[in-house]
Amino acid sequence: MTSPEVAPEIVRFYAETIDEAQRLTTTADGRLEMVRTQELLRRYLPPPPARILDVGGGPGAHAQWLVEDGYALHLIDPIARHIEQARKTGATVELGDARRLTAEDASYDVVLMLGPLYHLVERADRDQALSEARRVLKPGGLLAAAGINRYASLFEHAAYAHLHKEAMRCSISGILDSQIHDGKKAFTAAYFHSGVQLRDEVAAAGFEATEVFGVEGPAWSMLAAAERNTGNDFRHSALFESALVAARMAEPYPELLAASSHLLAVGRRHGGAEGTT
Repeated sequence: MTSPEVAPEIVRFYAETIDEAQRLTTTADGRLEMVRTQELLRRYLPPPPARILDVGGGPGAHAQWLVEDGYALHLIDPIARHIEQARKTGATVELGDARRLTAEDASYDVVLMLGPLYHLVERADRDQALSEARRVLKPGGLLAAAGINRYASLFEHAAYAHLHKEAMRCSISGILDSQIHDGKKAFTAAYFHSGVQLRDEVAAAGFEATEVFGVEGPAWSMLAAAERNTGNDFRHSALFESALVAARMAEPYPELLAASSHLLAVGRRHGGAEGTT
């Protein structure tokens, strides 16, 4: 059973179409997303055994390494299949909705939202999810929230060598104009942020010192193109290492945010210093 508020196409996509447990391990651009997310989070996380609430944590890709690092982690996701997969990580798990958390006020040091914001197409829903994250965080606690970059589909489909086809060009033009994927083909319904929009939404929810990072950097689509067009595995290649360095080098340059596939916003709940256990 899933939350009645979760869009049916999202449930179908993750329950029947894709195995999310494989996404960050089986491709080079997926591995790049994982490595960079780990780097960025470890830069800001308080030391273990801080309490982390992983909202929309899926099958536990990030829960796995965070539990191994010594954190006390509770994972919430609206997809029953993900909850069963996430049990294997050693985290506690709960079927639930980002907009209606069961946690008590000021009960966590860190809230991760590495998926909900792009699956909540309406701004009011994203605001509600961020408000809930703020409520359950201790004063000074850390929020890390991910978004899909507005231009990700442009880079992705150019890399897959079919953007020149009229139907695909029209489809991607629609996403660029509306910032919304309608969920009818290949991916579920989603909202695509710009870096400024993601920062402003997080800041408006009551988080201070909000920063936004490009996760994969400007060379991720080269990895996607290399694997898609050759059939070879580039997860442990010189091209992967070069793309990883490019992501790190791009960080000081805000204009390069638009080249990443995913964005990561980090901010702190108003009211104190770094969260403590």
